[in-house]
Order: sequence, then C-alpha cells, then structure tokens
Amino acid sequence: MDTGTHIVMGIALGGLATLDPAVQNDPVMFNAVLAGTIVGSHAPDFDTILKLKNNAVYIRHHRGETHSIPAVIMWGALIAGIIHMFVPQVDFLHLWAWTFLAVILHVLVDIPNAYGTQAYRPFTNKWIAKGFINTFDPYIFFLHVAGIFAWLLGANPGYTFLIIYTVIILYYIKRYIDKREIVRKIMDYFPDTVEIATSPTVKQNEWRVAITTMDKFYVGTVKDRHIEIVDEFEKIPLPENELMEMAQDDKNVSAFLSFSPVYRWEINDFDDFTEIRFIDLRYRSNQYYPFVAVVQIDDNMRKMNSYTGWIFSEHKLQRKLDVGDNPV
Repeated sequence: MDTGTHIVMGIALGGLATLDPAVQNDPVMFNAVLAGTIVGSHAPDFDTILKLKNNAVYIRHHRGETHSIPAVIMWGALIAGIIHMFVPQVDFLHLWAWTFLAVILHVLVDIPNAYGTQAYRPFTNKWIAKGFINTFDPYIFFLHVAGIFAWLLGANPGYTFLIIYTVIILYYIKRYIDKREIVRKIMDYFPDTVEIATSPTVKQNEWRVAITTMDKFYVGTVKDRHIEIVDEFEKIPLPENELMEMAQDDKNVSAFLSFSPVYRWEINDFDDFTEIRFIDLRYRSNQYYPFVAVVQIDDNMRKMNSYTGWIFSEHKLQRKLDVGDNPV
C-alpha cells in the first residue's frame, strides 16, 4: 500500500490496542504501543531509501528482503526493543505483540497489490502479487481516516477500529471475488491463457489486465465487468545473440527483468547505436506504458547509457538517457 495508508493503519492499530487491558489501563504503555504500531506499520518500507542510490537497486530490492519472513520477525523485535529502552517500565511482551502485528499487517496488505512483495523469502524469491487491491485504495484509506476522526471526537477507539477492520476484511473478500470473476471471463474468452495480471484502479468498476497466452500478449481494460482489449502483441522469444546478452547483463535491464513477469521487447537501430527496450505491459496509462528498461549499445558493442523506472513520456525518457541519469 502507499505510505499514507500504512501510517493511518499504524494509528488505527494503536487505537485497536486499547482493547488490550494492559494498554487500556496504562497511559505510558499506550503511548509506547502507539509509537510501536506507527513505526512498525511503515518499517518494511524503510528500503525506500534505496532510491537515493539508483532505480535499479530500488526496483530489485524494494519489498524484497525487508518484507521477508526473517525481516518481519526482526522488525517487530527491533522496534519494540528500542522503544522499551526509553520506557523500560512497560510490559515488553504486549509492546512487542502489537508492534509485530503492525509489521505483519504491512506485509499482508502489500500482497494483494499488483506490485506485490517477496513475502515468502527466504524460501522463494518469487513475487507475490495478487492484484485485487489498488496500491492506494480510497475506501481503505478514508475508512481509517474516519475512524481516527471518530476517535478524536470521543468514540471508543478499540471498538471503532474493530468495526472498521471487520468492514475492511469483507471489502477484501468482495474485491477478491471481483477479480476471480474477471479471471473466469478471460479464461472463457482465451482458453489458451497462460497468465493473467490484474491491476485494479482507484475506481471500483475499472481494472487493467495483461493477458499472456501461448503466442500473444493482450492488454485490456475491464469496466463494469466488460472486457475490452486495447493492445495486442506477438509473443516473441528473446533472440540469442551477443547484443541481447549484453543488454540483459546491464544492471537496469537485469533489475527490470527480475521484477516484471509480463513484458515485450523491441530493438531500434540508429546511425551509431542500437537501443533495446523492455516494456512492462501491466501498467498501461493513457495509451502509454510507463514502466520500462532501456539500454543503448554503440556499434563497437559498448554500453552507452541505460535506464529503468517509471517514465510517462518519450521526451522524458530520452532526457534521462541523454544526461546519463543511470550510467552503466
């Protein structure tokens, strides 16, 4: 989920914790737990700092190691331990339990996104992306905000957020059923479907889909359960030659390929260099595919520039390459 949603979830968990008598009856314990749930609810995303290095490192590692099973265990103990150093009089077990819950919930709510997470590390590095909740879901976010305002106005925070989380669980079930219906219709229409990537939008009745069949990629939209195919591409294997091998060895392209399960590629020849482009088909927006990896190789088989990331216009992409935003 987005940062704002993780933060309001941390506050909400602090309110929910007041149902715990150890928290409810001790203001110091409550403040410690609230700090733990807020920090714990955001902790796995501390890897966002990797953006300062470059996009390749960020794409390869974001929602990776920091969302793994060992990291989840570590975050809960580390955050609770640090807080306990400042307030040693509080019960550590209860502090750890609520902080640990916040960390677990962070990872769990990332799994239903289209972006996904590597939550099953170290057992597998596979990306788990269920694709039935948008990264920013206004219903989930504003339900939390409404609960926080009700709390500020005097409502019992424990029961308020217990009700809200019951509603949210039902909402998740509803969105999962919506996705299953979309997948069923696609399978009926394309019996040779190999894989379907769904991406819900902020609108309840609109979804994006990327469909992989035995020999083609289809990109479409689903609106009011009506599927419309907007793009179609031949599924062509990567050529086995020195140029493509050099492209795949590039750090930006390699990071892209480690993350993107549904992509097409193209090779463009220019006067003194060749540009190889990889395009993720899951994120079509305004007739453009913004998540790409590009590498330029000159006629002497030397890498010139490369880039991976989110770019919403061709002009900006070329500017990134021209200025060497991510030099090889």
